[in-house]
Order: sequence, then structure tokens, then C-alpha cells
Amino acid sequence: MWSAAPILGLGLALVGVAGLPHALNIIDGFNGLAGTVATLICLALAHVSLQVGDRQIAAFMMITVGATAGFLYWNYPRGLLFAGDGGAYLWGGSIALAAVLLVQRHGEVSPWFPMLLSIYPTWEVVFSTYRKVTRGVSPTVPDSIHFHMLIYRRVVRGVFSDDETRRMLVRNNRTSPYLWGFTMLTVVPAVLFWNNTPVLIAFTALFVISYLWAYFSIVRFKVPPWLRR
Repeated sequence: MWSAAPILGLGLALVGVAGLPHALNIIDGFNGLAGTVATLICLALAHVSLQVGDRQIAAFMMITVGATAGFLYWNYPRGLLFAGDGGAYLWGGSIALAAVLLVQRHGEVSPWFPMLLSIYPTWEVVFSTYRKVTRGVSPTVPDSIHFHMLIYRRVVRGVFSDDETRRMLVRNNRTSPYLWGFTMLTVVPAVLFWNNTPVLIAFTALFVISYLWAYFSIVRFKVPPWLRR
């Protein structure tokens, strides 16, 4: 479909390269969250790059992983260093460029492979925009009901300490693993079926459905008890 109108394909690539840095920035709210998500995506891109013999992209992604590992040493769990906009934009831009190059250079790699890999931060942007527009609010206005924020406020429980700062830090650190697991639900099938477009589309749709179910369950205080432990 995109081959019939190359200008549309170029436009889609530009949207992806410009949009993914903002998507990583949105989920950069808790220690270790955005950095670990970026690391998992980079490792998956590096793996598939090696499968198709593209060592350049694989090396690019592994350098990004190495730099991020050094950052995470200070960021999680102690929160001594933060990525900020510059870090999130670097992760998003690097991943987006690598994804575009991988699909462009190797026709056997499904374009839905990087789509499934990055669907968590991407869908967070899309859904957040929808939420705000339907309420008559500008999509650029920040709010406190993103998925990771709801997990922090309504799912993470049982932190007992006389020090309020320590309580906040521990709850902060306990929030990220929930989203790491959520990300693995997209990374694993993406790596297993990187050249199978129908399966990748199905898993992408399944993630969107799962996200909406989890989001509205938390909003309505219908969180399973085992998730709060």
C-alpha cells in the first residue's frame, strides 16, 4: 500500500521519528521505567538485525544499550540520576531511526515488528491524546492519570516506613516492574514473529485491548488483589 504512494510512506516515517521520542518522554515518570523499556526494545532490534546480517544497526543498538545500562546503575533503584527530556529524546530518536533503517534495508522484516516493539509508549501517547481531546483539553496539557501514574497511586501498596521520603522512593521503585512485565508481553512475540505480519498485527491489537482493560479496571478500582502485593 505504501509503495503505491511513497510520499505517504515518507510522511509515516517522519511521524514515527518525531513521535517516538515524545512517547518515551511520556513514560519517563519513575525510576528505571523508560530506561529499561528502551533497553528491551534496543536488544530486540539488535537481535533481529543480526538475524538479517545487519551488524551496523545491531552495533548502534548495543551501544545505546551499553550507555543506558550505565545510566540505569545510577537511576534504579536509588534515583541518583534522571534522564530528563534529553535522555528520553535520545532513546526515542535512536530507536525510531534504527527501526526505519531496519525495515527499509531488509524487506523480510515486517514493518509491524518495530510497531509491536514500541506499542506501549506509542499507545500511551495515542490514548492520552484521545482522553484529553474528548474532555476538551489540549493534548499538550500534562495530567496525572497516565497508566504508570495510576499503577503508582492505586496498585502499588504496602510500603510501611516512618520516613515519608523513603515511602515515596520505595513506591516509585515498585511501580516500574509492573510496566517492565507489560513491555515484555510485546517484546517477546515481536522477536519470535519478526517476519510474520498477520501475527504481529494480532499481538498489537491484543496489547491495545489488554491496555484498555487494565486501565479501566484500575480507574474503577477493580484491581485483582494479587497485583497489589
